[in-house]
Amino acid sequence: MDRTDEMLLETVADLHGIPEGSFNIRKNGKLLARNSDSDIEIISKQDKDGIDIIVRPNVKNKSVHIPVLLTVGDFHDTVYNDFYIGENSDITIIAGCGIHNSTCSDAEHDGIHTFHLSKNAKVRYVERHYAAGGGSGKKVFDPTTRIYLRENAQFILESTQLGGVTYTNRKTYANLGARAQLIVKEKILTDGNEQAITDFKVKLNGKGSRADIVSRSVAKGNSVQKFQSDLIGRNECFGHVECDGILLEKARILSTPRIDAISPEASLVHEAAVGKIAGEQLLKLMSLGLTEQEAENAVIQGFLN
Repeated sequence: MDRTDEMLLETVADLHGIPEGSFNIRKNGKLLARNSDSDIEIISKQDKDGIDIIVRPNVKNKSVHIPVLLTVGDFHDTVYNDFYIGENSDITIIAGCGIHNSTCSDAEHDGIHTFHLSKNAKVRYVERHYAAGGGSGKKVFDPTTRIYLRENAQFILESTQLGGVTYTNRKTYANLGARAQLIVKEKILTDGNEQAITDFKVKLNGKGSRADIVSRSVAKGNSVQKFQSDLIGRNECFGHVECDGILLEKARILSTPRIDAISPEASLVHEAAVGKIAGEQLLKLMSLGLTEQEAENAVIQGFLN
């Protein structure tokens, strides 16, 4: 790995070199490094580009890293990853993707991830998108995440995109069984002419299932963000979607909620708010010695955290 690879790995996956335990590192469409252990096995697919990650039952307090790096232009990388999480397991998956494109041609990564969580399984899934490089070529992410939760399973999705991504269209689909729980914490920052679309479709099928989706976003420059959500309650369940945004300069934020209570026992809530940074916040921070730009950045970081 060169210095660019190391920088991307640190940014998207908090890695300083090759990790311990189970991992799969992909660079420019090819396997860079891999390791499995007795609890978490990683296997290459035979019919298409991607891997199967198999977590044995009752595995606790373990993590698996599957970062992807793109450091060339004129490249479109599509990968299919399937996760099979055994009963009663509790693991963390780090799946950051970083693009460094210094060319005039586009670089794109599309990750299609499907999660199958067995009864009582729990996954914390951390996905960070980051792009850099001084070239005029686009830096594009189009991830698709499909989540299937059995009885009492829990899936926590922490999605972060805080810089340099020209265009992204994230699609998340989830099907929840009895007493299953989906928690989403999304953070997005766009600037310049960047565009970001996030689209959630969650089916609360099982009795006692719950979904809590919270999106925090900041749009600057001429960037455009679109947030779409579709909650479908088919049983006694609870679903909550919250979309809060800060709008600066000539940017635009659109929020489109859809709620479909098929069962009379479904409780579904959507909250959305878009506004600018309050002047009194800036004045208070500037009175402490910060410049206006430093004060604005402090408010943005606090909001996204």
